[in-house]
Amino acid sequence: MRRRHALASIAVVASAALLAACGGGGGAQEAAPDPAGAVVEIGSLYEPQNLSNVDGGGQGVTEALTGNVYEGLFRLTDDGEVENLLARDYTVSEDGLTYTVTLRDDVTFHSGKALTSADVKSSVERVTAESSQSARKSSFDTIAGIETPDEHTVVFTLEAPSISFPYNLSYIWVVNADASDLKNAEDGTGPYTLDDWKRGSTLTLTRWDGYWGEPAANAKVVFHYFTDASAQSNALLTGEVDLLTSVQSPDALAQFEDTPDYTIAEGTSTTKELLAFNDRVAPFDSVEVRKAVYSAIDREKLLSAIWGEYGTLIGSMVPPTDPWYEDLTGENPYDPELSKRLLAEAGHPDGFTFTLDAPTYDPHPAVAEFVAGELAKVGITVEINPISADEWYTKVFQERDFEATLQEHVNDRDVVWYGNPDFYWGYDNPDVTAWVKEAEQAPTVEEQTAKLKLVNQQIAKDAASAWLYLYPQIVVASSEVSGYPVNGLNSQFFAYDITKG
Repeated sequence: MRRRHALASIAVVASAALLAACGGGGGAQEAAPDPAGAVVEIGSLYEPQNLSNVDGGGQGVTEALTGNVYEGLFRLTDDGEVENLLARDYTVSEDGLTYTVTLRDDVTFHSGKALTSADVKSSVERVTAESSQSARKSSFDTIAGIETPDEHTVVFTLEAPSISFPYNLSYIWVVNADASDLKNAEDGTGPYTLDDWKRGSTLTLTRWDGYWGEPAANAKVVFHYFTDASAQSNALLTGEVDLLTSVQSPDALAQFEDTPDYTIAEGTSTTKELLAFNDRVAPFDSVEVRKAVYSAIDREKLLSAIWGEYGTLIGSMVPPTDPWYEDLTGENPYDPELSKRLLAEAGHPDGFTFTLDAPTYDPHPAVAEFVAGELAKVGITVEINPISADEWYTKVFQERDFEATLQEHVNDRDVVWYGNPDFYWGYDNPDVTAWVKEAEQAPTVEEQTAKLKLVNQQIAKDAASAWLYLYPQIVVASSEVSGYPVNGLNSQFFAYDITKG
């Protein structure tokens, strides 16, 4: 795909030269713009908290830097496939316990240092370190050791087979082992270098001429950060930005429809809107209470109120794009009378009161108000506590100091987190924990899928969380822009294929 864009750029330049040579007496012919020299302006609602993926950088650092500034041994493509990147090749032992990865020998970091196996080892250890805040940290608990027999070979020894190991490694940025202050600076191997970060405003990436692969199709990308969806949409309408990485409200789409000036692309979403209970604490340590809350919420009405005709209802953490998807929307149906009966059975015939920590950015405030209104109908009082992204990370994710919260979970294949009792929502079912472990050690994808379907079914039966809906994945762009990703898997947004003009 990237080669096609490069050839298109050459064709445009060649055509411009031909027109200039053949121009008549009507004056000089204006040269066509060179897409390779374009500056692409990108609008986003997700500014990084810092530039590190292991220090609470948040969704924004993944969107801006993954694949653009930092690369992994493997790449998760926008279509969900895992392919070699910095890994030239790899082999797996017959018992599934040893992965031997051969690195490319033509890669350097932005600082000029050549990539070696020591950098890969250090990068994995950075994610698995005790201080790491990576959400994927537990995925690497199976690593027993990492050896570097030479500069271009890395040998991973596992305690147990891990069928998802290459997929999990696609999350790990390979970082220069000698780099420092990675919260404010970078040293990756990607097609862009960090040019400038004006906190609260923009983050600029510039094409790196020393890139080992095919150069980026544009000269520079600038991420513009907005605190609300209206301001983001206005920036596209006024030409301040060329595209929006995601649209958070269907109301914003009307102004871009039925006009040749803009393109609306709906991709395949993996982003789930969760009402996440703290399953460790009363009353949400009761399955009946959780199911009562779930059945009190008209999710179809909620989805329509937030997204209109867009989005999808789901009944568990598994989106339709995951291999182990099943339609479980009927497991916890909208039924206020059932909700009241379950509350009475759980010892709360008159309902109860709880605090809902709701992020202050769209669409969570509107979702929180809707949920509060629905639960009031069955006697449950919701006290909404607006909370910033930084506060949410500290209070909810790190300290587990909450009763219930709203959050969007962007990753695919993340149902496995319900097998981890230490995760922030505290769901603890020994069967689910065992099935997740057995799925990861399965010798075939078919056996892995069967085990994770059991997980999927059980968390729905237990109403481990309330899965409100699956976001649509909508990218809106100027019609002059092309080559952008539309699925946005795991919040990544590859900018290197984008052309303009």
